[in-house]
Amino acid sequence: MSLKFAKGKFTMTHPEKYVGLKSPTYRSSWEFQFMRFCDTNVSVQKWASEAVKIPYKDPLTGKQTVYVPDFFIQYVDKTGKVSVELIEIKPASQQILERVGKNKYNQAQFIKNQAKWGSANAWCKQQGIRFRVLNENDLFHQGNA
Repeated sequence: MSLKFAKGKFTMTHPEKYVGLKSPTYRSSWEFQFMRFCDTNVSVQKWASEAVKIPYKDPLTGKQTVYVPDFFIQYVDKTGKVSVELIEIKPASQQILERVGKNKYNQAQFIKNQAKWGSANAWCKQQGIRFRVLNENDLFHQGNA
């Protein structure tokens, strides 16, 4: 499934699970797949799209700005424990140093993402929740999200 060219408003099957303030908008087919997973998976109790704003300093501009992770989810894990996470969906080429290569755009995105994710990890730790970045390997390792 291609990361590019898929954008739109997500239509929920279970709107009672959605706790976001604005309707979920996907910016990639990967985000669409994750929204579908959140909407239909019985373990996911609540979810929201782009619901949390985390301040961070952009290392490329030096300016203070805001990072908005893709998803907030609350779910029941395999042990029956309720867990809460912020989830970011990113291609491995912008997430894993070995995959970045010589592409200048991917290099810049990697640097910026490290700053965003460092701030997100610190913020989540203060809230007692987890931050995770998922890539194509995580989303499609079993053919579904």
